[in-house]
Formats: sequence, C-alpha cells, structure tokens
Amino acid sequence: MKQRWEIKKLGEVCKISPPKSEVRESSLNEKDMVSFIPMEDLGINEMYITPKKGKSLLDVVSGYTYFANNDLLLAKVTPCFENGKLGIAKNLYNEIGFGSSEYIVIRANDNSVKPEYVYYGLSSDIFRRQGAKLMLGASGLKRLPKDYVANYELRIPSIPEQERIVWILDSAFAKIEALRANAQQNLQNTKDLFQASLKQELTPKQKGKYKLAKDLFDIKTGKLNANAAEENGAYPFFTCSREVYAINQFAFDCEAVLLAGNNASGDFNVKHYKGKFNAYQRTYVITTKSNQTHCRILYYVLENYLSELKSMSVGANTKFLKLGMIENVQMPDFTLIEQQQVVEKLDTLIERCRAMEENYRQTITHCNALKQALLKKAFNGEL
Repeated sequence: MKQRWEIKKLGEVCKISPPKSEVRESSLNEKDMVSFIPMEDLGINEMYITPKKGKSLLDVVSGYTYFANNDLLLAKVTPCFENGKLGIAKNLYNEIGFGSSEYIVIRANDNSVKPEYVYYGLSSDIFRRQGAKLMLGASGLKRLPKDYVANYELRIPSIPEQERIVWILDSAFAKIEALRANAQQNLQNTKDLFQASLKQELTPKQKGKYKLAKDLFDIKTGKLNANAAEENGAYPFFTCSREVYAINQFAFDCEAVLLAGNNASGDFNVKHYKGKFNAYQRTYVITTKSNQTHCRILYYVLENYLSELKSMSVGANTKFLKLGMIENVQMPDFTLIEQQQVVEKLDTLIERCRAMEENYRQTITHCNALKQALLKKAFNGEL
C-alpha cells in the first residue's frame, strides 16, 4: 500500500443511515415534491441513479428510507445485495429522496472520501461475498446487517488520489462495459435467431394442419419429492430445476420429454432424455403413443411454446402448469419423414447457437473478471 494511505472503517468516513430528522429540520413542507426510487430503479453496474418518479413529502416521509443527493444506496436484502444493486443518488427533487426500506444509505464525508470512490470500493466481489456470509433472516429473505457496512474497511488515500483512481476506473469500466454490452446483445440476438427458426420450422406449410398433444403423447408425472436426489446417484433425476440431479432408483426406462410443472417465476424449462431415469412429482414425463411421432419434435414444440405456457400458468407465489394446458398444445401434423427433417435442421442449429452463446458468455465472464482485477489493483494502491 502506498504511503499516506489509511485503512478506515466505512463508518469512520461516512454517515450510515442519515436520520429523517434532517427532513423535518429543512424548509420543505409536506406538499413539496421529492424523488422516489423503488428497488427496481436501483441498477447493477450503474454508478448514478436517475430518479424516474416523484411523490409528495407527505406520502413517503413515514414509511420509506430517506436519502439526499450524493448518498449511496445499497440494497441489503437477498438477492439484490448479492446481485450488486448499488448506486449514487443524483438530481433529486428538492435534493431529497425516499425509497425502499431495504436500502442502507451511506453518506460520504467530502473532507475524507468521495462517494464515487466508496462506490467502487463496495463494487468488489470481496465486499459482497463476505457480506453474504453474514446475512440474517429466513432463507429467501435474508438481510445484510448495517454493522457490517459500518465496520467494512477501505484503504483511503488523499482526495486528489481518490479522484485520479476514480477517473482511471471510469475510463476503463466504460470500455469494458461496452464490450460486455455488445456480447450481451449478441447473446440475445442468437437466442432470438433460434426462436425465429423454431417458429418457422414448426409452422406447417398447409395452414391449420395441427393435432393436439394429447392425441399423440402420454402425459404422466413423476412420484418423488424434490429432495429425493442422491449425490453420485446412478440415474438422472429430473425436477423442475434446469439442473439435472442424480438418484439411485429409476422409475422410467424410455425416451421422454421432461417439462417442469412449477416454477417460482414461471420460467419453465424442457428437456429430452432417453434411458433410465426418475422424476419429481411436479415434472411432466411425456412419451409418444406410436412410432409415427418423433419425441424430439415435441421437445422443440414445447421450447417454442414456453412463453405461452408462462402466460397461462396459475398460482401466486409459485406458478403451476395444469395438465390440460399441455394436452392442448398444438403439434404440427408432419409426416415422420418431415419430422425427421425438421429435427435434423433444428439439432444442427441449436448446436451452433449453443457454441455461439458459450463464446458470448465467456466474454461476459472475462469482462466481469477484468473489472474485479482492476478494483483489486485500485484499492491496493497499484494503479
């Protein structure tokens, strides 16, 4: 570490959770407009928060978290904290804002530390990993203790040195972000290309030439609980997760399409497998009724149909697919030869798309790793 750099706890150079009494002591009245920033407006990898909403002071002063211009907002609840929701409030109505009760507000002391320097210090994986281990509460609703933030240590150089480091990181991160955004867009373009090809290949040339899935397939479910998986089991165990688990007993020995029957957000998934396996009681196991229907054609039809299944799903906290929704899926009435031709085309395309997607994902991973490497150098005084 360079000379004249000090190690300080964040609470020594910042005010953590400024009091609402500041608002009451201001000249604002209850009808005055202030900014309102809900959790969904707090970005990831975005230093500054642009307020999109305004409310009267009366509407927000009691039930929401208070902050002012140049304060940092840190999401304290899972998974927002782990995802890196963090930003600096700017251009607030009447220089005051309110937002989610799940924020920890950090106000930098301008004589000691710049808010942009603190922002980069809290953008490190180290800060998030250590904090995640200390989160309190029930699974799925854990919160970061305020004391962790107050006691978190940063290396603090002089203000001019902080400004120099922030300038270097701003310039480097802008270039890295442009590369990451380009890879992200290419990734989405690849997915869109595959979906467009799916739709085209699965549309019969003769209009209206469809059959219902229930006429071509047998649809069952597994019988096991989701926690029946066994480490190093001999057979695949299909649940509603995208991940395939293992188990030591099999209940099916066939070629089948496996469709997730429930999902917290309605983002269902579909798999195709041939052999011995077992399945969770909410996983649909779909097999052909005759050798005139290609099982893999159903896999692609359901891939193409997932967004519609999501829109039809029912339930509040967890989204479910009912049997009738699947039975009434429309299957293109192709001959077996036509099915084989379509499957061959789509198999080739999906392999190419997956290879492209993997390249783009590696680029995104490398961009994130480069950012973390730069942050480590910056706060070790090596820039």
